[in-house]
Amino acid sequence: MIHTEMTITRSDMIRCALCTSPRCSAACEKIKPGSLLRSIWFRNEQSAALSLPPENPCLTCAAPCEQACVRPGEIPIRELINRLYYQVLPECETPLPEDDSRLQCELCGVPLENPFLLASSVVSSNHDMCARALRAGWAGICFKTVSNLDIHEASPRYSAISGDGGSIMGFKNIEQLSDHSVAENMACFRHLKKEFPGKFIMASIMGRDTEEWGVLSRMCEDNGADAVELNFSCPNLVESTLGLSIGQVPELVEEYTASAVRGCSIPVLAKLTPNVDSMAPAGEAALRGGARGLSAINTIQSIIGVNPHTYVSAPAVRGLGVSGGYSGNAVRPIALRFIAELGKDPALKGLHLSAMGGVETWMDALEFILMGASSIQVTTAVMQYGQRIIEDLKSGLNLYLTEKGFRNVREAVGLGLDNLTSSAEMLERDTVIYPQFIPERCIGCGRCVVSCQDGGHQALIPDEDRHPVLNGARCVGCHLCVLVCPQRAIAPGSKRVPLSSRKR
Repeated sequence: MIHTEMTITRSDMIRCALCTSPRCSAACEKIKPGSLLRSIWFRNEQSAALSLPPENPCLTCAAPCEQACVRPGEIPIRELINRLYYQVLPECETPLPEDDSRLQCELCGVPLENPFLLASSVVSSNHDMCARALRAGWAGICFKTVSNLDIHEASPRYSAISGDGGSIMGFKNIEQLSDHSVAENMACFRHLKKEFPGKFIMASIMGRDTEEWGVLSRMCEDNGADAVELNFSCPNLVESTLGLSIGQVPELVEEYTASAVRGCSIPVLAKLTPNVDSMAPAGEAALRGGARGLSAINTIQSIIGVNPHTYVSAPAVRGLGVSGGYSGNAVRPIALRFIAELGKDPALKGLHLSAMGGVETWMDALEFILMGASSIQVTTAVMQYGQRIIEDLKSGLNLYLTEKGFRNVREAVGLGLDNLTSSAEMLERDTVIYPQFIPERCIGCGRCVVSCQDGGHQALIPDEDRHPVLNGARCVGCHLCVLVCPQRAIAPGSKRVPLSSRKR
């Protein structure tokens, strides 16, 4: 396997626009470069390599794909494909799986063809987009939250923090719930279930009082929903009995969950807010109310993009900003922390965990699965890259399960929880793991040296060729240098030195 130290990374194709209809693919008669580049971007380079034809067409090709690109000559397409052939493919140990059967799982007893769902949000807000997603290979959808509230959205309502190359790292929205009527949404459920009887349809709901939670859950079941998700976590509705205000009060979580459970016979999941110190109290309250599963996390309250001239945060709506929901890849570590908390709580054992929060790649999804999630929901990555990401989510996870010898994805659920301690005091602290340097990769940029000098323990100095030299007496094995190296020329070493034997 080559997943832990990737041979090709996003930085190798940072200028690629990930076009919807790639001109590079249209210019090539033998392979589809656009699909291969997309798989590299989504950390699925091994599946890409295994899908290549036996003979490398790039060896005798003038690379018309590079000139056909919307950024002509800026993407080293031929070089990247050659690296798939000669670096990635030789390390592939397992052929592509013949089918997707390993991905089959279930959500509270309802079969899923794979663990991937569209989350309740703008990406699942009408019939057409849900139908396209289901045809594309998503196992199901959680429809945008249905309510009797009068929803009238602001414009603009999105803002973002971008990384290198313009990709969105953190995303803020001030969007609320479905702006369609309850009747219109019920009709959508009926049509989707009729068209896609084997797909999973989950209805997200929000009531205005105890009785309405039960009424809405019953209506969703009557109109074809397979499960109901209770929105106790919308950060853009903060009245005392709406949105995240519910998720912050376990008593309300229990009361409203019980009402929804009384109203229907299909599984009920509570969607919890991350705007709390601990999610377990709300999760346990939902269990007492009869929930069969938990969804987490919803977006995190945030303020970003304060304009230095107008002093208004983004998105600015006629001179005013407001706190909104933060999502995207940047929130994944926080989401993992909450999923792990729920997964390790013995009181919640047996509840289905449906995880979301920054999933873009199959490896992101796998992290949640290892922390106890049995299904994965996605929004922001679909907003940025489109529904097509399901292809790499499925193929990447399927290949991983095959390589590891798992019979199905269910066998991987929670495997990382036993290795997660609740106290830092339980960590072993008597050894140091030194960094090791890979000279052939080093370009002498000095990034590791300056980081160690100004942010570490002054254990690196440059030699006459500008390559780092380690002072073992100062190194504490923090691995800051490993993380900052742009060439991946530093890796954890195998040498372990007891602290007791080191001079200070």
